[in-house]
Amino acid sequence: MVKEQWIYCPICNNKTRIKIREKTTAKDLPVFCPKCKIQSILDIEPDFKIKVKTDIV
Repeated sequence: MVKEQWIYCPICNNKTRIKIREKTTAKDLPVFCPKCKIQSILDIEPDFKIKVKTDIV
């Protein structure tokens, strides 16, 4: 069974519209939060390790 997890906003902790799998990798991924209207740049490594690079207003 494939494990999936939602990406949560680093500012308001609300669920975003992006879902990742266990082996997902991404660099400089822009993620927009529909609640607080802030875009964040994230680095995603396998096993759901997410690093916040910047917050863009």
